[in-house]
Amino acid sequence: MHEGRTYIVTGAASGIGAETVTVLQKQGAKVIGVDRNTAKGVDQFFEADLSDPVSIDALVAALPNGTNGLANIAGLPPTAAAARVMKVNLYGLQRLTLGLIPKLADGASIANLGSLAGFGWANAVDQCKAALNLTLDDDVDAFCAAQGLTEDETGRNYFLSKEALIIWTMQNRWTWRDRAITMNCVSPGPVETPILADFVQTLGERAEEDMKVMDRPGSPGDVAYVVSFALSTQAKWFRGANLTVDGGMSSHILSNIHDF
Repeated sequence: MHEGRTYIVTGAASGIGAETVTVLQKQGAKVIGVDRNTAKGVDQFFEADLSDPVSIDALVAALPNGTNGLANIAGLPPTAAAARVMKVNLYGLQRLTLGLIPKLADGASIANLGSLAGFGWANAVDQCKAALNLTLDDDVDAFCAAQGLTEDETGRNYFLSKEALIIWTMQNRWTWRDRAITMNCVSPGPVETPILADFVQTLGERAEEDMKVMDRPGSPGDVAYVVSFALSTQAKWFRGANLTVDGGMSSHILSNIHDF
């Protein structure tokens, strides 16, 4: 499926990122891993802090030309400081992606890890637009303070980062089509990763109620295979799409909203 292809995977040291590395390699790809922590099993590794523009720019300069795709999987949970959540989950991702576009091969694919937490973007359009007016060079801390975003029990910092990411992905559905570069989101529901406990802690009863209607939480493999598909040549007519891999949770929420 990926023979002779090379991909960059951020967040490669653990969770969904590490599993995506494994899946891509099983399917014939070489994988360049990016993380703050050392990623084992990758073909090449680069350490970087995706909240730091200097670190990102150095990473872009160091990464090779001609890679076939980018899986933006690195992310922070809602229990982290609000500005860092926004920087890593949204602004750092954007800076890395835009910096790498000139270095990607024609026909490359970009897969952004969204989240079920981004499901309500249509109800937060104004706040998402405000967030998308910023970059990593702006005062993200001041923006978070003005928006009342904190690492509190609501998890709003995380939700906004994923809502804005889904919108940004849609906005760029055709941006690079002259080079046949496509970008899509993959949005998981609750997944058994090291940060699942952070979500349960943040969302409390809301998370417990959601989990009751599911047969099980997802596994990293459930998500990694969808990321692999989104990177593949078989997914080239998906453009700006949000592929939900959530055990039916988004369908459950929609059914309840519309009283089905």
